[in-house]
Amino acid sequence: MSAGLGLGSAMAATATATGTARADDGPIVKPLPPELFIVYGTNAEMRWEAMRGQGYLTPTDRFFVRNHTRTPSIDVRTWRLRLFGSGLRGSPTLDRPVAFSYDDLLGMPARTIDAFIECTGNGRSLYTTQQHQTVSGTPWRLGGVGVARWRGVPLAHVLERAGLTHRAVDVMPRGLDPDFVDGGQNLGRVRRPLPVAKALDDVLLAYEMNGRPLPPDHGFPVRLVVPGWVGIASIKWVGDIEVSETPLSSPWNTIYYRMFGPGYPPEGSAPLTRQVLKSAFELPWDARLDAGRTIRLHGRSWSGEGAVRHVEVSTDGGRTWRHTTPHGHRDSLGWVRWEISWRPPGPGSYELLARATDRTGTAQPDVAPYNTFGYLFGAVARHPVTVI
Repeated sequence: MSAGLGLGSAMAATATATGTARADDGPIVKPLPPELFIVYGTNAEMRWEAMRGQGYLTPTDRFFVRNHTRTPSIDVRTWRLRLFGSGLRGSPTLDRPVAFSYDDLLGMPARTIDAFIECTGNGRSLYTTQQHQTVSGTPWRLGGVGVARWRGVPLAHVLERAGLTHRAVDVMPRGLDPDFVDGGQNLGRVRRPLPVAKALDDVLLAYEMNGRPLPPDHGFPVRLVVPGWVGIASIKWVGDIEVSETPLSSPWNTIYYRMFGPGYPPEGSAPLTRQVLKSAFELPWDARLDAGRTIRLHGRSWSGEGAVRHVEVSTDGGRTWRHTTPHGHRDSLGWVRWEISWRPPGPGSYELLARATDRTGTAQPDVAPYNTFGYLFGAVARHPVTVI
């Protein structure tokens, strides 16, 4: 267990999670200065220029926020992680579950990983601005992603302690945020099933982010971290987990988080799992750059399939490409940082393109497959800049 992460210190470090210190009673607790975030109601997108000069990890103060409703206020002293269902020995019920306290989890063997979490709709606005297609949902550019150092208990360990049986096929974590209502229909608390095979592989019940107890907006006291998968799988504020010997479902893998639209069946694609390959420049959108000098361009690339092999950049709108230079820490669950020099030929408007290739040999395409919810935009983003 990490030093200083006992019950008392966790409560002190996350006072706003257990009290009422929410300045404007908004859906997000932490400050959202405009130089760091673009705010969309319950969600806040990181500005990529805020990562310029930062290290490998995304600082917690600029990590994006994706809320379906609002950040809840949770008293860690009474919080329990409850496990129940037919996939556990004795088939405990939600009324009589197997339960673990916060200190119970802190006392279990811990694991630390550097991994990205990314909203499934990250890049959604580019379907419209770049591909001229109409989609619905929050118009993220590329800032709905971040890499943090997560520490917690492997979900496999907790499932084994709870009495997992060989008949179990699905687990379904559920958050403690308020019920989600869409179109007047109450869909209940956010929840989404995971196959047992993934749950036993690399999923973490995290209680720490970047060396500190989880902040309220990022899942205090405990959240899931599901490496490489769409962000909805990494349920925040976990309160209970159903373990079943039959397949489970929820609106978050039937109504949402499938591909819908031309080319897909009426019920949509299979539920989305792995994230796609993406790249981003550490520059403002529509950045203004000085002419007559060499500019060092910096960026980051990541993939749900693991390590990024290499990244190329085009400064002439895609006519020619050059390989970038990777630098610093690299992790197969996180991203690669890269840089390249560019001397603009003169004043004017330009589009900067970054194209990554991951360990599977997959490269970012020119066009992302259309779907009405605007999920999984993985095409090369055309980043506009003006040289003056």
